[in-house]
Amino acid sequence: MHSEKERYTLTAALPYANGPVHIGHLAGCYIPADIYARYLRLRGRDVLFVCGSDEHGIPITIKARQEGVTPQQVVDKYHKIMGDAFRDFGISFDIYSRTSADVHKKTASDFFLNLYEKGELLEKSSEEFFDPEAGEFLADRYITGTCPNCGNPEAYGDQCEKCGKSLSPDELIDPRSKLSGATPVKKPTKHWYIDLGKHQDTWLKSWIAGKKDEWKPNVYGQCMSWLGEGENKLKPRAVTRDLSWGVPVPEQVPGHEGKVLYVWFDAPIGYISATKDFFERGNKPAWVKGENWKDYWTQEGGSSLIHFIGKDNIVFHCIIFPAMLEAHGGLLRPDNVPANEFLNLEGNKISTSRNWAVWLHEYLQEMPGREDELRYVLTSNMPETKDNDFIWKYDGSDSTTDSYQAKVNNELVNNLGNFVQRVLVLTQKYFEGKVPEASQDILGDEHAALYARIRDSRSQVEERLERYEFRAALLELMKLSGYGNQYMQSFEPWKLFASDPQKTALVLHNCIQLTAHLSVLLAPFLPKTAARLQKLLQLHNADWNTLDQDRILAVGTELGAPEHLFKRVEESEINRQLEKLEAARKASEADKPAPAAEESKAIAAAKEEIQFDDFARMDIRVGTILEAERVPKADKLLQLKVDTGVDVRTILSGIAMHYTPEQVVGRQVCVLINLAPRKMRGVESAGMILMAEDSEGKLHFVRPENIINNGADVR
Repeated sequence: MHSEKERYTLTAALPYANGPVHIGHLAGCYIPADIYARYLRLRGRDVLFVCGSDEHGIPITIKARQEGVTPQQVVDKYHKIMGDAFRDFGISFDIYSRTSADVHKKTASDFFLNLYEKGELLEKSSEEFFDPEAGEFLADRYITGTCPNCGNPEAYGDQCEKCGKSLSPDELIDPRSKLSGATPVKKPTKHWYIDLGKHQDTWLKSWIAGKKDEWKPNVYGQCMSWLGEGENKLKPRAVTRDLSWGVPVPEQVPGHEGKVLYVWFDAPIGYISATKDFFERGNKPAWVKGENWKDYWTQEGGSSLIHFIGKDNIVFHCIIFPAMLEAHGGLLRPDNVPANEFLNLEGNKISTSRNWAVWLHEYLQEMPGREDELRYVLTSNMPETKDNDFIWKYDGSDSTTDSYQAKVNNELVNNLGNFVQRVLVLTQKYFEGKVPEASQDILGDEHAALYARIRDSRSQVEERLERYEFRAALLELMKLSGYGNQYMQSFEPWKLFASDPQKTALVLHNCIQLTAHLSVLLAPFLPKTAARLQKLLQLHNADWNTLDQDRILAVGTELGAPEHLFKRVEESEINRQLEKLEAARKASEADKPAPAAEESKAIAAAKEEIQFDDFARMDIRVGTILEAERVPKADKLLQLKVDTGVDVRTILSGIAMHYTPEQVVGRQVCVLINLAPRKMRGVESAGMILMAEDSEGKLHFVRPENIINNGADVR
């Protein structure tokens, strides 16, 4: 169990400072990280929880140009919006720093210099696009032109946003610079690279292999899919770029002029610089027992490093950043990286560009006092092992029982809130609001069972939290609350009091003790609610050790006046949120250019007739993609390892322009398994993945509606 360690360094992914935080970010990493941090603090562990704004990179400079301001003004704006929203929502970072801070610039610069002086960086020259009028090298997003696939004249150098096709600047027709409108030219430039392949051969692959039983399957699987052999093994990765916005390459390095650290290299160092920033500011909370940043980042400090991220950051935190740390020397590698999948919104992918999102700062303004309700809904529907959906409205159907409205009204109000309310009201009515005496001589089996259930629930919550299973831990809490409701209902103290006041006292005494346990167990999940409840119970300075006692509150303790912990979500509140989303959808549709008739891909004519026996000879099975990686020097091919139920085989599929390797691992697909093997790019491909092509040329998997056994026949 990780909590046996005494010191922890917890990081949550640095949010990019070109827009606000939305619910997908919260469910992906910030709420799970906060739950874990609060849990460890309650356990008395030495915990430092760090985060900060990621403020460098091309999207920042593009937004600055669009808004006619400086990059610094852009990051200042969003750093404040995000920092304020995190604080008001109750994410308990010990430090929320930023990568434009001087402490970060020095830390990142020193890190680069350390690698450079140790000979850990390769120096390579290449030809990159250059604007001859602006006198600057151009990132792909600063180059536009006509898409070769759909004819969109405003396609970017990395992607056409009209048809979705991934591109390179070389593929654009009539490319032009967004800076000056000039035609870009190729110009030689020099950059520094970290040799990931060297680390793979010496320690990286074996280290990750040793994490198989500790890391989530989605994390481990994605990492192993990147670690190929021979030509497919990890390649050197550039750590610098030709830009003006970023951390400058140190002056001690020859050829540093005009070059900055690549944002992917600079950003994770932000965890270390945030830790330094924390200690420079002072004002340590009691749970941070270390004396300086080294206690939380060096091997001598003995800390356990845990990264909380979304699945799109797995490779950076499990392969690239550990390679950087190892190359530096003396620094910790992560013990675990409990990455979550993605959260969708009302059945569609969250999109910041289309404003299809629930923004945290707007939620706090529009639904004040409901911070814990959102934490509850996002935790209970957290995308821990698969993508999940956030739905606002409960319409009574099974498909909306996990909606925001249903979870708040049916689970928080009717279950947890109802139990606490009844306990406080009945104690006020029959025992002057004081914890009544519990006569031990009438303690029967049903009363002893209640405390056994409390102890078991605590054990279950601990076990789930230690395994980063936050949904299951919260569910166990709600089951305990439901048990409390059943226990009270079985004795009906509102009827029992007239005939047996002594037994009524025992029942309410037990219910009060269960409520006290709930107030502590809830603290990592719903911190504001737990604090209110503990205040009502006169329970001060409670920590996890408080749960060691069956009876936490002493007889005679005067409880606070009954109050509702939660309030129902009304239709009007939900409808306002749905109206906002509908307005965003209409605005997005209005902004879309109408496709020209001639641009729509014609439906292919039917092929010549075949007999049933021709079709019957095809053996099509359901399979699952276990691993995926790009095929070197082949832009369209992914090399897949597929479990067909019959065997596990290698299949090359021409889908690399439509899907990344990490997007396909774990998908069930339909596979033609008796297609004669064919050798491509030196690899034998044994089968074909069935795909459908839409009118815009995008490929989609043909797959079963529900998960079924591998090897199932398709007929």
